[in-house]
Amino acid sequence: MFELFHGRRSVSALRSRPNRWDWILLPLVLALLAALAYGAMQMTRPFTVGQPTPISLDPVHLPYYLLRTMLRMFTALGFSLVFSFVFAAVAAKYRAAEKLMIPLLDILQSVPILGFQAIAIAPFIALFPGNLLGVECAAIFAIFTSQAWNMAFSLYQSMRTVPVELSEASRVFCQSAWQRFWRLDLPFAIPGLLWNMMMSMSGGWFFLVAAEAISVGGQDIKLPGIGAYIALAIEAENGAAIAWAILAMLAGIVIYDQLFFRPLLAWADKFRFEESQGDTAQGSWLLDWGRRSRWIRALTERFWRLMGRALGWFSHGGGRAVARPRAHALASYAARGWSVLLPAASLLAVYELVRFVHSVVGWAEAGHVVVLGLLTLTRVMVLIGLASLVWVPVAVWIGLRPRYAQRVQALAQFFAAFPVNLMFPVVVYLLLTLRLNPNIWLSPLMVFGTQWYILFNVVAGASTIPNELRLAADNLGLKGWLKWKRVYLPAVFPAYVTGAITASGGSWNASIVAEYVTWGKTTLVADGLGSYIKRMTDAGDFHRIALGIGVMCVFVMLLNRFFWRTLYARAEQRGL
Repeated sequence: MFELFHGRRSVSALRSRPNRWDWILLPLVLALLAALAYGAMQMTRPFTVGQPTPISLDPVHLPYYLLRTMLRMFTALGFSLVFSFVFAAVAAKYRAAEKLMIPLLDILQSVPILGFQAIAIAPFIALFPGNLLGVECAAIFAIFTSQAWNMAFSLYQSMRTVPVELSEASRVFCQSAWQRFWRLDLPFAIPGLLWNMMMSMSGGWFFLVAAEAISVGGQDIKLPGIGAYIALAIEAENGAAIAWAILAMLAGIVIYDQLFFRPLLAWADKFRFEESQGDTAQGSWLLDWGRRSRWIRALTERFWRLMGRALGWFSHGGGRAVARPRAHALASYAARGWSVLLPAASLLAVYELVRFVHSVVGWAEAGHVVVLGLLTLTRVMVLIGLASLVWVPVAVWIGLRPRYAQRVQALAQFFAAFPVNLMFPVVVYLLLTLRLNPNIWLSPLMVFGTQWYILFNVVAGASTIPNELRLAADNLGLKGWLKWKRVYLPAVFPAYVTGAITASGGSWNASIVAEYVTWGKTTLVADGLGSYIKRMTDAGDFHRIALGIGVMCVFVMLLNRFFWRTLYARAEQRGL
């Protein structure tokens, strides 16, 4: 008995003893923890509104600015992930809630980041008086608004297109809603969700200047970060500083791609619905090292044991099935209630809008803003169409070849993250030198940072095409356009619609930056709703800011309701 106990203790001690991979990973883990602790400490320094926040263009400060920016972006990404879980689970399960939540998400997606900032800055500063954390929370919230909607749409779309046979299996095993989410819905959605998380990080970079350069109470607050560095470089017309900012941003993208997204993508290969005919699977050196490390493996095993216990928290009880008819009756009553409340709320909103226009800004101004909205709408639709023609074939080609997907992943993240503000020097120079029309040639800036939503979503959709489907197409001799029409395009259609919806909403948001370009003392303006909101923001005319944002929300809602939602319904019917 003693020998047996001693032998077990020896095995346990051997398993807990670090191996060489533990010692290799230890400096990396300690460096990450030290950086997080230092950055978090700097985010909670004493601060009062009006106190100067000096930002230096000396490139020696860029590593510190990069650390602060990445802390904000990953904090916002964490909140975006939690929001997406709750939103998608409720909207996909309850039809009554879906009728309110999807239009609400359309509105939130169409509200410019400047609008969210105007609402959030004062409450956050009041919540943490005398502390920089209030301004940091306002910046994180602004980045959150550029990340969350895309991830929520992706998860919602995946949950609505779960294959029928998997849903039937879930019902056969009597899984509760909690268990179904963690065992079926989320695993099925993980491949697409990860690609949209990368796109959301890129969206955070795109609006970083607006998030870190904040105006409140007549004071300009620039938080230490890459966005504030870019804003100061644009004001100073410092091309060298712009180049240093691009290098720092590229370094940051490579770091979090290798340490965060690449391991997740390699780990998520296990969640593919069907085996795909790829050249190679995703790979990650960090994931391989972690699997060889005894400490990391022990921690992950403990984590998954705890997750396994959590899955039993809300399992079906013995008498749960009897209560289902009553639950269905309550859901039916709730749906009828929403059917009455939503039209009533819509009528109330229309009444308030008419009263506001009539008494505050006037009908002539409202008509002018609607015309500007039509101009921006035309730009958005034309650019989304052109981007789709270019990137859908490229994305399908990449998604069917995981080896190439790994190679272009970091490059695509970089271009998707590239803030359009960094292109202002080149754009201003070309338009002034060649005497080009701003109404036409500023338009591509709107889709520069949002076209990647289409690329990332379609890559994720193409990577999950079942191997059997591709083999069947080959056996039937399908080639060329017929193969695209019958196999590839229907297979990626749900993912494309999700990407196009978010790209469209992002383009409306980007119009504020793209239609009003400033480099030093030079300003180029294109007629449109984005430039109108930007000019009214600079002038401090809150009534016309509200009018511009309201008209933008109406355009986005109508476009989503009568165009994108029609495609979305077809995508649900044709899901794999």
